[in-house]
Amino acid sequence: IMLTETPFRPREKLLEKQRLFQSIHRHTYLKGPMDKITSVAIPLALAASSLYMIGTGIYNMSNGIGKKE
Repeated sequence: IMLTETPFRPREKLLEKQRLFQSIHRHTYLKGPMDKITSVAIPLALAASSLYMIGTGIYNMSNGIGKKE
């Protein structure tokens, strides 16, 4: 007796998603609806915050403030 497992997603939905993703002419890492957040916004936020922290560190070192006694 062969028991077949039911698929996670119906085949029609899978084919519809494949057609959608193949028709989008963008980079593969930007094809999903929420991919702009994870691949653009988060790295930009990390870069901005690190540049801010580096800038404040350089300012504090050049003026001699914020030292621990």
